[in-house]
Amino acid sequence: MQQKRIPMRKCSGCGAMKPKKELVRVVKSPQGEISLDLTGKKSGRGAYICPDLNCLQAARKAKRLERALECAIPAEVYDAMEGEIRTGAAE
Repeated sequence: MQQKRIPMRKCSGCGAMKPKKELVRVVKSPQGEISLDLTGKKSGRGAYICPDLNCLQAARKAKRLERALECAIPAEVYDAMEGEIRTGAAE
């Protein structure tokens, strides 16, 4: 019997390949809104990041999420993502 393949994605911060379920998806909706997609089901262009502040800061510094989503990301969106990662890490 063949094992089920685990979908892998690359973290925009550290560049590590990890199972999709371990990463947080940042999505740009068809309307151009950028948000965190904790379910992984929102429609739109996605980029993945480890649920780790260091990875988010590295991706922000190198503008990797901007490149992946092909648009500028406002500071408020980064702050909201940072807050969600902090609360997620507390669980």
